[in-house]
Amino acid sequence: MEKSLNIEKEVDQISLREEPQPILSMHPQKFALWLFIVTVVMIFAAFTSAYIVRRSEGNWLDFELPPLFWTTAGIILVSSISMHWAYISAKRDQIIQLRVALLVTLGLGVAFLVGQFMAWGALVDIEVFFVGNPAGSFVYVLSGVHGVHIVSALVFLIVMVVRAFRYKVHSKQMDTMEMCVTYWHFLDGLWLYLFLFLLLNR
Repeated sequence: MEKSLNIEKEVDQISLREEPQPILSMHPQKFALWLFIVTVVMIFAAFTSAYIVRRSEGNWLDFELPPLFWTTAGIILVSSISMHWAYISAKRDQIIQLRVALLVTLGLGVAFLVGQFMAWGALVDIEVFFVGNPAGSFVYVLSGVHGVHIVSALVFLIVMVVRAFRYKVHSKQMDTMEMCVTYWHFLDGLWLYLFLFLLLNR
């Protein structure tokens, strides 16, 4: 009897040792998105570092940022709110609200790009050009490269709108939605950082 009990204990110990451990993993597309985000962060870190170094060398044009940059900062902030609304709606399977929120975010994204383009026009009006003093060049580069990324996010948003109207976005299928939300919030936060950076480093 004692021998059989010992055998059972050994079997239990072996089964415990052989029990597979949970593997921490991430969706491959989400992982790729985060790698891309890290790359973008490094690019803009290089831009802002170059800005500070070049400014310290002198021959720097001082000018006020056009008020339109304040407007676009407000638009991008509101778009983050509408995007969060879309995310919550998807988690709750509120499809109509999801569609509306995505369309609102899309509209705000387009409005942001139009506002940035108009802000460039306002820079030209005060004789701040892309070619000339590096102070103006940096503003065009920072806002322009960020705008290109906003265009890519808008394409992503259009894909999400189509998926939402085809009932392919809901609480049980959130991976793509989460990626879109992450990318959008990242770009929104990035512009707010760049805007504050330009304000504080004139």
